[in-house]
Amino acid sequence: MSTIEREQFDQYMMPNYAPGDMIPVRGSGSRVWDQQGREYVDFAGGIAVNALGHVHPALVSTLTDQAGKLWHTSNVIATEPAIALARKLCEATFAERVFFCNSGGEAVEASLKLARRYCSDHYGPKKDLIIAFDNAFHGRSLFSVSVGGQPDYRAGFGPLPGGITHLPFNDLGALEAAFSDNVCAVIVEPIQGEAGVLDAEPGFLQAIRRLCDQHNALMVLDEVQTGVGRTGKLYAHEWYGVVPDIMATAKALGGGFPIGATLATAEVASSLVVGTHGSTYGGNPLACSVAAAAFDVINTPEVLDGVTHRRMLLEDGLQKISSRFDVFETIRGRGLLIGCVVSDPWKGRAREFLQAAQEAGLMLLIAGGDVVRLAPSLIIPEADITEGLERMESAVAGLCAAEQKAASVS
Repeated sequence: MSTIEREQFDQYMMPNYAPGDMIPVRGSGSRVWDQQGREYVDFAGGIAVNALGHVHPALVSTLTDQAGKLWHTSNVIATEPAIALARKLCEATFAERVFFCNSGGEAVEASLKLARRYCSDHYGPKKDLIIAFDNAFHGRSLFSVSVGGQPDYRAGFGPLPGGITHLPFNDLGALEAAFSDNVCAVIVEPIQGEAGVLDAEPGFLQAIRRLCDQHNALMVLDEVQTGVGRTGKLYAHEWYGVVPDIMATAKALGGGFPIGATLATAEVASSLVVGTHGSTYGGNPLACSVAAAAFDVINTPEVLDGVTHRRMLLEDGLQKISSRFDVFETIRGRGLLIGCVVSDPWKGRAREFLQAAQEAGLMLLIAGGDVVRLAPSLIIPEADITEGLERMESAVAGLCAAEQKAASVS
């Protein structure tokens, strides 16, 4: 019997998180078991991190093998796993150079520093304006939270870095009006995940690319949540017909092992000379080995095409649940990044769906108060999709029954 209890989290941890009562202790594929041995179907995927589910055999084998060889050297010494992973990323994407770090927030931070440095080197220090978008989420470091478009996340942390302007997402007119030769970079998510799983319109991303080219600015894509197969392409921007100058990637990159990366063209990357940026643990052999193994599994037609098929199964099941209970007004997103926008009676109450689902043995996410979010494993078995949808239907039925009972009493 474990001596660890949920109450100890509040006793010893800082209060910036508010986890539920359940403590998972074991996972396999798309199933998780808690301290009491109760089983859950995982539709959350660690917030789009566990792209291959829990303890995938290829990742376990690779990690175990590397753990017996070499863990850490620091970046004053090159390692085989880092070079091998960088080569895979460059060969599979637009990128010609890679910087490794440990998280999505760090990857965004490096992307923004690189953009500022490149423009300073080539056009002078006055070309420093960064355009970002309302409701975007780019991380929690001071720079990344400053470009993020959610004021609550920035509150109380001032003075914040300057030279940043926020525009409405998908508003082409506002974008064109804000552009000038002082713009250094535009940072954008192809799909705003934390904001409610909002897809960028193809013409909007294409306009960003066009305006950046016209004004010698850099297009920076935050593909931390959308990348590494999540949408059915290796990276989501492939759906839109645009190519960035810089891209941040993380989450699914390590299949659950912490790693992030900033990808760039050789021209842009040339400004990140020795001493301009670094990361003590970035590119460590353990992380790079696991990420390379995950990448080899994910970057295949079988997995990427399978994402589209699994999306179809999930969306069909979610639509059936909504048709029966009228709880979702729309289902949006792409691939296995799915946002279920709750109907008017449930506005602001998305968390109630998460809680009811957990009680029914299902792990879900939310994206704000109005959106239930799903980001399961890219290879979740069809049987687990079926079981998870059944548990979700049971959870929704319970919510609706309680709502009707409360209404009758009042």
